[in-house]
Amino acid sequence: MKKYLLTGLLVWLPLAITIWVLLWLMGLLDGIFLALLIAVQAVSPESMASFWERFKHIPGLGVVLVFSGLLVSGALVSNVAGRWWLVQVDRLLTRIPVFKSIYNAVKKVSDTLFSSNGNAFRKALLVQYPRAGAWTIAFQTGSPNGEVADHLGTDFVSVYVPTTPNPTSGFFLMLPRTDVIELKMSVDEALTYVISMGSVAPAAPTGVLPK
Repeated sequence: MKKYLLTGLLVWLPLAITIWVLLWLMGLLDGIFLALLIAVQAVSPESMASFWERFKHIPGLGVVLVFSGLLVSGALVSNVAGRWWLVQVDRLLTRIPVFKSIYNAVKKVSDTLFSSNGNAFRKALLVQYPRAGAWTIAFQTGSPNGEVADHLGTDFVSVYVPTTPNPTSGFFLMLPRTDVIELKMSVDEALTYVISMGSVAPAAPTGVLPK
């Protein structure tokens, strides 16, 4: 009976966790949309109250609106006029005290991570951490530059070492390029390997024999 219970758990657990994450994300977006709707309703005329009220009871509407907003804003800034307006908004936001520091930091990180021209999180690496002889999976995030590069030289790479089973926290290291091994596995396979604590190992590339 124990064997059957564990087998059934392994069948349903991934599906249950996936559904739970999606429902949590939908609830989060719906909550943000509801807060915005309440703010709009507060400044709207009394005659519009019933109109806004009906939107509060539509589940998943926040997800649809966020997706639509991202799609429309992405299409708008893809042309010259949209990019001009984006530059003007950036200039305005970067003049607000305190806010500009947070905004600039987040913008630089997001541009680095999600830019199609960037190299952040495009390669999975094998590095020795936390001591020589102990190996773990890491992801290349770039190369040191600025003052750090002046001290270290150019033959270094910046890497992110994720913790397991939660890869959203980890450690940032700068290592000599000769101390890292570039892996042929994809970033998705490497993340699965980390999250599963090594229990789900990617298959060896064709032509590479296991040692």
